[in-house]
Formats: sequence, C-alpha cells, structure tokens
Amino acid sequence: TVTILGIVAGVAVLVGFYMYRVNNAINPTRVPIATRDISPTEEIKAGDIEMVNISSSFLSDADIITSTSELIGKYVTTGTSIPKGGLFYGNQVVEKEDLPNAVFEEIPDGYTIYQLPVNETTTYANSIYPGDRIDLWIKSTDPTTGKVIFGEFISSIEVLAVRDSAGQNVFDVTSGREADFLLFAVPTDLYRYLKLAERSSNMNVVPVPRNQQYTEDAGATEYD
Repeated sequence: TVTILGIVAGVAVLVGFYMYRVNNAINPTRVPIATRDISPTEEIKAGDIEMVNISSSFLSDADIITSTSELIGKYVTTGTSIPKGGLFYGNQVVEKEDLPNAVFEEIPDGYTIYQLPVNETTTYANSIYPGDRIDLWIKSTDPTTGKVIFGEFISSIEVLAVRDSAGQNVFDVTSGREADFLLFAVPTDLYRYLKLAERSSNMNVVPVPRNQQYTEDAGATEYD
C-alpha cells in the first residue's frame, strides 16, 4: 500500500510539475474567437464571440484583438470575413462609419452621392475632414478671350467622407492613406452639373476649406 501510494504521489508530482512548466512556457492568454461565420460588413454582437486560451507568444507576432469591448458593436470590413472559430485581427474590424458603403445611409430622399476627385494639393495635405463644411468653386477659361473664370458654385456643403483610391477611409488611424475623393450628398439635378464640370476639358471643381466656426455655424447649403 505504501509503495502504491508513493508511486501515485510521485506521478502526481511529475504531472503537476510538467503542467507548471508547460503553462510557464506558453503563458496562456484568453482571447475572443468567432462562434459563427461572420460576413463582410456584418455587425459583431456579443453572441458571436467566445473566449479561448492561446499562447501569449503568438500575440506578439500578430495584431490579434484580445478584448470583447473592442469587438461588440463593430463591423467586419469589406474584402474579408471571420470564419467560425477564427481569431479577430485588428485590420478586419472597423467602426460602422468606416465601411465604404456606410456613407449611403446619410443620403436624404432625392439626393445622390457625388464623388469629387482630389489629391494632396487640393485637399491642403489631407486637411479636409468628414463633417467639415466647405465651399466648392468652379475654375474655367473663357474660350474666346482666354481669361480665367473663377467663382463660388456651392457654399456650406458637408463633407460626408474622405476616401482613397480603394474606397477606404483616409483617416483610419492605422492607415496613413492619401485622399483621392471627397464625398458629398447633392440633389440629383446638381449632380448632373457637377459631373459636367468634372468632365469638361476647361473646367474644374475646386474644394475651398473654411474654418471651424464656419462648420459650427453652418446654415443651409446654397447653390449659385
């Protein structure tokens, strides 16, 4: 009996020491995984998440989200999905307003989205932000005299989004992207004029930023 108890105690000590060494080696950390397949642009809800243990050394090599508070109410970005049992990576999860199609929810009835081509120069080195009220001017040339025509076309129009060439939010804190388009909601008839100006060989639509007070005191958008 003493011999058997001694063997059992010895095995228990060895197993306990082995588990201790393994736990120290992997230093397990609890992280969220998906309980179902989550498609692009879907909202992530509490029921879509469960917690599992993984080696903390794995976290140092990957941008893995470790907290449910960073996931619940967020969205899976376009161009990716989260498989059932899959980890959540930082570049896969965005706020709703950062989804490329989220801007269409801001369009009133009778309006459409106009996408104004811009670059780093015309946006004053990415100084125009979503929510800013700015003016749009028209620059053209008189075909007879060659004189420059430059005047205000639209005043106090709200910038809905600033996107790069791939349609991604320029001001995603992890991106460092450059602006290629400013997005606005405009009446359909005005959209026609803007597209005509955009495609005219001697006419350009020029964004003109204003100060913060102009945005805070914004009245109705006016068209000349």
